[in-house]
Amino acid sequence: MKIVIAPDSFKDSLSAAKVADAIAIGLADVLPHAQLIKCPMADGGEGTVDAIVAAGNGQLRRHQVQGPLGEPVQANWGWLPDSHTAIIEMAEASGLQLVALGQRNACISSTYGTGELIKAALDAGAQRIILAIGGSATNDAGAGALQALGLGLFDAQGQPLPRGGLALATLARIDLQGLDARLAGVRFEIAADVNNPLCGEHGASAIFGPQKGASPEQVNLLDQALGHFADRCATVLPKDVRDEPGSGAAGGLGFAAKAFLGAQFRAGVEVVAELVALAEAVQGAALVITGEGRFDAQTLRGKTPFGVARIAQQHGVPVVVVAGTLGDGYQALYAHGIHAAFALTSGPMTLEHACAHASQLLTDRARDIARLWSLGLG
Repeated sequence: MKIVIAPDSFKDSLSAAKVADAIAIGLADVLPHAQLIKCPMADGGEGTVDAIVAAGNGQLRRHQVQGPLGEPVQANWGWLPDSHTAIIEMAEASGLQLVALGQRNACISSTYGTGELIKAALDAGAQRIILAIGGSATNDAGAGALQALGLGLFDAQGQPLPRGGLALATLARIDLQGLDARLAGVRFEIAADVNNPLCGEHGASAIFGPQKGASPEQVNLLDQALGHFADRCATVLPKDVRDEPGSGAAGGLGFAAKAFLGAQFRAGVEVVAELVALAEAVQGAALVITGEGRFDAQTLRGKTPFGVARIAQQHGVPVVVVAGTLGDGYQALYAHGIHAAFALTSGPMTLEHACAHASQLLTDRARDIARLWSLGLG
């Protein structure tokens, strides 16, 4: 009997690989003869690089880049040498977790460091670059990343624009000549679960700006600045992509990747599933166990358990979810290939306690699931 273990990470607690390990221990205690296949997963956010590198015999590389506010940070990225594929998790260079709560400033934060990671991938000979763009601290429409790659952005006096989304309001001229020529030979893919446009009431600034430190007034100013940037881009590029789904992802990095890099937008969980060969693993399985920190109606928007269930459905394999918590509306997932869901905690406990003991709690729940499953084996 084959059981596939394909969880996401549990934020602030365990990586996807460690979640899979803990579940496997519990299953093996009750079902010692079962074939357990571990496929750590992600959906384009935190843990994407680790999941792909672990499953694809890849390499974890490290590069010093500029963080969201210009400070030096050490950022990891993934490299799959067999396919010359780089996996760049933009949050490593430009993520919200790199900026203390009181220092978040959507007006000046920049994706420059993400551009530096792309340049490192080009130096390594990348032919395919996957941009996992969840968890950004930025709202600059990807302008910083493009500047790191050689794009010239100048004001009316011919001076280079300073970093950050607000500065885009003063953009007068775009110079394409310095853009790294190697970009034309690379296939770019955006891995994300956000489909917002660049501007407007559902755009990057309005929806995500506040969590990045923008006041209501700054949200309006940033939205206008990003709109002006898109206007100027439309004068030098053959297509205006500002209204396409995903252009507002990661503070507009989706726009830059589509407009200047020709990136294809894909659901993050689909990209990861492809690279870790999840569909092949699920074939012939009796059960799939997946999970995430919080399992609720938002999971339907393309998070890991939903993506795993879609693949399992295609092969007629039942899916069980183990989650840190079961939130509002999680039952809606029962119509999309999820057969049962279990919360991690065994009783009232603080979040801190649950995070600290997550590995043992996962093993306990997996053991319970295996006991229940064994009843049906008769």
